[in-house]
Amino acid sequence: MLVTASIVLAARNSIHVWWTGIVGCAVFAWVFADAKLYSDAILQVFFIAASAGGWWNWARGAAGGPLPIRWTPPTRLGAWTAASVAFACAWAYLTARYTDAVAPLADSFVLGLSVLAQLLLMGRRVENWVVWIVVNSIAVPLFWSRELHLTSGLYAFYWFNAWWALYRWKGMAVRA
Repeated sequence: MLVTASIVLAARNSIHVWWTGIVGCAVFAWVFADAKLYSDAILQVFFIAASAGGWWNWARGAAGGPLPIRWTPPTRLGAWTAASVAFACAWAYLTARYTDAVAPLADSFVLGLSVLAQLLLMGRRVENWVVWIVVNSIAVPLFWSRELHLTSGLYAFYWFNAWWALYRWKGMAVRA
């Protein structure tokens, strides 16, 4: 439930997103490793580390003051997205070849795009919510296929939350 609280807090632009995320991601790491979704388990470890950085960044990221919500320049967003997709493809190849992963392509895209979304969230970038919508669109059927029905349901909720957050954050964003 702490991951869900964290995601709702992120949509509400609350700094409490970070500590709740740390605790909740530790639980999800175990769940995903047990389901042989190794990329998702590794992702949770990344989220724990990124949450510490995000907490600091949101509190002190703009010349000692809170970091504002803002838009990402299109060329930078395009480059970051291309890097994320390239990483996901390479990771999918490696997990398909060297592990017993059950859905290496979908699992790898959840990993690669989630890293991108998390980095955008850490920088309070509006586009993080668009990427989370894509991630959740992949994750819901992936987790359902692994009989992680509760997790799939949670990610369906996260999908709706991301749409709501995108609407809210667009209204709060400053233009760079």
